[in-house]
Amino acid sequence: MVSKKLAPFGTTIFSEMTSYAQEHGAINLSQGFPDFDAPSEILENAVRALRSGQNQYARSMGYQPLVEALSEKIQQHYKLKYDPYTELVVCSGATEAMASTFLGLLNPGDEVVFFEPYYDSYPACAAIAGAVGRYYTLRFPDFSIDFKELEKCFSRRTRLLVLNTPHNPTGKVFTQAELEGIAALCEKHDTVVAADEVYEHLTYDGAKHVPIASIPGMRERTLTISSAAKTFSLTGWKVGWASGPAQLIAAVQAAHQFLTFAVATPFQAAIAMVLQSDNSEYYRKLREQYLERRDLLLKALKETGFRVSVPAGTYYILADFTRLLDCDDRAFARYLVKQCKVAAIPPSVFYTRDPSEGKRLVRFAFCKKIETLSEAALNLKNLAV
Repeated sequence: MVSKKLAPFGTTIFSEMTSYAQEHGAINLSQGFPDFDAPSEILENAVRALRSGQNQYARSMGYQPLVEALSEKIQQHYKLKYDPYTELVVCSGATEAMASTFLGLLNPGDEVVFFEPYYDSYPACAAIAGAVGRYYTLRFPDFSIDFKELEKCFSRRTRLLVLNTPHNPTGKVFTQAELEGIAALCEKHDTVVAADEVYEHLTYDGAKHVPIASIPGMRERTLTISSAAKTFSLTGWKVGWASGPAQLIAAVQAAHQFLTFAVATPFQAAIAMVLQSDNSEYYRKLREQYLERRDLLLKALKETGFRVSVPAGTYYILADFTRLLDCDDRAFARYLVKQCKVAAIPPSVFYTRDPSEGKRLVRFAFCKKIETLSEAALNLKNLAV
């Protein structure tokens, strides 16, 4: 029997749509994992670590060479300095880092501000911690923020704001001005920010990722979460981390030590080795390759009759299907699998305050081979108006 805290959330939509895609032999553009492998040198790093005896528990807060490499990377990219031993913790993916943040920081009845659509684990983790969600709706197609409305989400019980930028599933990259507005509200209401920045290296069209921790006054009230999954196409390795002031990291560690204790040592070693190199050219090529994929899928969706929001970051596209079929998002996603053999995510499950906003949309993932996306584009022609 599922606990009362988790019963409302059911089975995650990612598992549901991936299973449905497999059942019908559809191209899976629903779940955000690449259908191509990581660079071979990273895989070889893991093999070397396995064969050199690095197979026992690592330090709970993170394998020493990895936290040192992460500290150096963050300073080089964002001019933010974190002590590798007290201000960084390595978790089993960004999802566990976020769960540990909720469990380590929140008490029953505390409130958390979410931007919706959200990644579906956020409210579930808050519920496990006994916290209460307050929701601000980002609306298709520009997902802009009305700060007077956003402030209504804050109260004397607000403890945490969750900020995902670049944002899944909208592809929004929060601007400097937006981050400053959010920072001002968090300072005013004495609120901590949990910043999910796993897509930090995937931005397009001149958009720039700015960590909210770099906004004046925010380093001391921000936990920044990222991972190797999206940057290095290693979603199965589950190597994520959180950086922040020592007192906040101690709260994350208080939960992490009892959830997973430590992340797989050879995978941590492999990521440490790659981060010790200059990866600027790799990040540049990664953006170029994903931009090509994005534009291929955008063109196909527009030609099919979708209204699309052009993502400035991540590897997702939200599209309005209302010109194609009169139904809700879940029915359309199932129709799409049967009619076109293409799977997408119905995003209304990513909304709490206004699910109707998501019921006219579907989310496509373009973290796939060009050949896969080209085949999907051909299949989508079966929907063209």
